[in-house]
Amino acid sequence: MSGLFLSKGLFPSDFFRPTVEFILNCQQSDGSIPWYDGGYADPWDHVEAAMGLSIGGEWEAAERAYQWLVNTQLADGSWWAAYRENDIENGERRETNFVAYIATGVWHHYLITNNEAFLLSLWPAVQKAITFVVGLQTEHGEIHWAVDAEGDPQEDALITGCSSIYKSLECACNIATTLGFDCDHWREARDQLGEALSHKAERFDRTWESKERYSMDWFYPVLTGVIPRQHAQSHLKDKWHVFVEEGLGCRCVSDEPWVTVAESSELTMALLAAGDHARAVNLYSWLHQWRLEDGSYWTGYQFVQDVLWPDEKPTWTAGAILLAADALTEHTAASRLFTEVNMPEVSEIADGVKSFSKKL
Repeated sequence: MSGLFLSKGLFPSDFFRPTVEFILNCQQSDGSIPWYDGGYADPWDHVEAAMGLSIGGEWEAAERAYQWLVNTQLADGSWWAAYRENDIENGERRETNFVAYIATGVWHHYLITNNEAFLLSLWPAVQKAITFVVGLQTEHGEIHWAVDAEGDPQEDALITGCSSIYKSLECACNIATTLGFDCDHWREARDQLGEALSHKAERFDRTWESKERYSMDWFYPVLTGVIPRQHAQSHLKDKWHVFVEEGLGCRCVSDEPWVTVAESSELTMALLAAGDHARAVNLYSWLHQWRLEDGSYWTGYQFVQDVLWPDEKPTWTAGAILLAADALTEHTAASRLFTEVNMPEVSEIADGVKSFSKKL
C-alpha cells in the first residue's frame, strides 16, 4: 500500500491496529520486545517498540516492557548490548545511547497515560541509567559511546548516539522535575553535550572512519533538538538530494541504494521539528508500500536489485512508524516529543515537590 497522507486529528486507528498487534505478539512473557519473534532484544530498540505500544493504547504491555528494563538493569545502571530470552546475547559492551533511552520511553509513556505511579516506580531505574551515562562524559562535552565487558570506556563518540542522549537528557530532566528532584547536573551535562555536538566536530569519529555517510548523522541533530528550528530546514535541505530517494524513502547510507523504513519515519519527525510539514507528510506517504498484511513493515528496500532486504520485519521499525504517525496527527499527548524541545523551567521543581511530596 502507498499514499497514506496523514494530518492533524486524523489518526487511522483501524489501519495501525495490526501494527500495534504485531509488536504485541512479538513481546515475550518477561516483557521484553525482541527485534522479531525468535530474535534478540536490545535496550534501545526495545524502548522504540514499547513507545509504539503506548501510542496504540496497550499501556499494560508497555509498562511490562519498562519493567523488563528494571528487572535486567545492572548495578551500575546500564544494560548489556543485547538479550535473548532473558539471557545475555551480547556481553561485549554497554552502549550509552542504549542506556539513556529509558528516560525517553518512560517520559513518553507518562505523557500519554499521566500515570504518576508508573513514573515514580521507574524513577530509580532512570536515575541510575542517566547517572551511568553522564559519568562517561568527557571534559569536552561528548559522551563515550560504550564501555567494554570490563567496564572500561571506549573512548570515542558518535554524533547519532550523542544526539539521542541529548533528547534522553531532556526527558530525564522532565521526569526529575515532575517528581520534584534536582536535575541541575543533568542540565549542565546536556548543555555541554549540545555544545560539543554543535561546535566540536573533532570530538566525534576520532578513532574510526567518519560516519557522515549515515543519514542518521544528518537528521538526528534536528530530530533531537540539537539544531534549533530556525536552522533546521536549511540543514535538512542541504543533503536532501544525497539521502532521499523520491517515492521510496530515506537511504540508510548515502553510497548504497537502500532505503529504510525506520530512518524514513524518523526523518519524517525531523522534518516536523524543522517546520517542514508538507515534506514530512509526503515522505511518510511513501512508506506503506513496505507494509505487510499483518501490519508489520520490512526493514528496507534495495532499489537497484529490486529486493526487500534484509528479510526482517523489526518491531522497532513498527514502533518508528507509529511514532511518526502520532507526530503527524497529534493523536496522543506525547506526539510532540520528537518535534519540540520542552526543557522544564527551574521554577517547576517546587510544583513537583508539592504535587508528589506525599508519594515520595
